Amino acid sequence: MDKDLQEVSKKASVLVEALPYIQQFNHKIIVVKYGGSAMTNPELQKNVIQDVSLLKLVGFKPIIVHGGGKAISKWVGKVGKEPVFVNGLRVTDEETMEIAEMVLSRVNKQLVTMVEELGVKAIGISGKDSCLLHVQKKLSDGKDIGFVGDVDKVNPKILHDLMDNDYIPIVAPIGLDDDFLTYNINADDAACAIAKAVGAEKLAFLTDIEGVYRDINDKSTFISSMTCSEADALISSGQIGGGMLPKLSNCVSAVRNGVHRVHILDGRTPHCLLMEFFTNTGIGTMFFSDEDND
Repeated sequence: MDKDLQEVSKKASVLVEALPYIQQFNHKIIVVKYGGSAMTNPELQKNVIQDVSLLKLVGFKPIIVHGGGKAISKWVGKVGKEPVFVNGLRVTDEETMEIAEMVLSRVNKQLVTMVEELGVKAIGISGKDSCLLHVQKKLSDGKDIGFVGDVDKVNPKILHDLMDNDYIPIVAPIGLDDDFLTYNINADDAACAIAKAVGAEKLAFLTDIEGVYRDINDKSTFISSMTCSEADALISSGQIGGGMLPKLSNCVSAVRNGVHRVHILDGRTPHCLLMEFFTNTGIGTMFFSDEDND
């Protein structure tokens, strides 16, 4: 077999391997939390948008929930303000909230444009649209950190309407409270709340780490999959710290509220979504219910 034919044969094998996954997840909702380096590196950004668009074209029903923290910090600095964080949460006064909303809106429409360029329909919205994300003020260890919200209610109708009309919804993590004041929402929290509300089959967090390690300094302690109870034990052990703790909590919460599988993936790996969803090996760390482990 000549070299060209071997290459074509490999491509055919990949498609055959993907077939059962395409059949399994046809018409199923997949929520992708898009953030980290995959948002700031143009090549990685292109790969993620290609992945999500392909998922849509083969029958999945994807929703993108995006962050924008680095861009927000850049623009806050441009107006002469110093970004301030408390326990990893951005202190958001009224001026910072205005900047955050403008930046997230700009990022949102950039992502819509990239999807549309691939011939796939997309609509960008924020959690304010159709009262998608209702929030209460979030405190950090009892401290008021401004216009930072905790999602307490989701109205997913607009998302279902868009998906039913063949659009990919792209959501900026902004919400409203009872007084219709605007709040910034942690994108992980927004993605988790949306995945639960729409009954997603899968929720994938794109991060700047390969997945979960028992010891971040020891690559041999990588965990490829775990149940909710195992995740609870890991959280309680004190071995996990920093930004991974709230991510683990969101993963467990999503699974216990009906999301079948939750994944933490390294968004720095080109086409990580396709590798996770369409191959037998997969990458990253997957979370599933204790019942599925029986």
